[in-house]
Amino acid sequence: MLGGLGYVFTPAEKETLKRRALRGIVSSLLKAAFKASHRIFLQNEDDSQLLSGIGAVHPSKVVLIKGTGVDLASFAFAPPIAKPPVFLLMARLLREKGIYEYVEAARFLKRAHPDARFVLLGGVDSNPGGVGSADADRWVQEGIIEWYGHVEDVRTWIANASVYVLPSYREGKPRSTQEAMAMGRPIITTDTAGCRDTVIEGRNGYLVPVRDWKALANAMSRFIEDPSLIAPMGRESRRLAEEMFDIHKINNAILASIGLAQSDGRHPE
Repeated sequence: MLGGLGYVFTPAEKETLKRRALRGIVSSLLKAAFKASHRIFLQNEDDSQLLSGIGAVHPSKVVLIKGTGVDLASFAFAPPIAKPPVFLLMARLLREKGIYEYVEAARFLKRAHPDARFVLLGGVDSNPGGVGSADADRWVQEGIIEWYGHVEDVRTWIANASVYVLPSYREGKPRSTQEAMAMGRPIITTDTAGCRDTVIEGRNGYLVPVRDWKALANAMSRFIEDPSLIAPMGRESRRLAEEMFDIHKINNAILASIGLAQSDGRHPE
């Protein structure tokens, strides 16, 4: 099971020799692992096409699942906060998660809407694309964002938010977005692998181009200027979460595909 393709397969603004070398090594390891596998579970069609295209996996082995899934009872619907608008991003501090775009959008919006809040949850990461804590601390000191580091239980933070934002460059199927949808939050995310599967444009949120903080700020400003959008879009997010991201449905689909359960949930005799 592959949750996503990670750093080396995420499109970069500038391709480096190191990145190409890492991609070659990872591709070889994936090919070896997949050759010995009967089933490969992927979370979006883009990853399937990429891996098939480089010869890492035969399409007949691929099983597409909706994501890791969410316990909908645990992540129960909670009425969103409308005023003041509170935007939330939950991610490891990685450039590829769109941290810089989130900060730049927040910086721009704060000028016209000083009451708007921009919350960031997530710890520092040693990944090559890592964002240092010094940068996050500086943004806090500038009054742009609120940063609370890694948080074990995010439910209270989602409950106290208006809109969930994930400007990631590439995902498998982002769990944080699934959790925010389950709790009834509109979503703003990027039109890229994994992320685009969580939004129906204009119904439960908005899609923006990758690395485009201006488009991100524009989408966020819609909710600031018209907070009446928040509640209905949040309800649509919850409905979509129930339809697509119920962890019991996803687990059952996985078990059925490997012969440990029938598609109706019954175990085989």
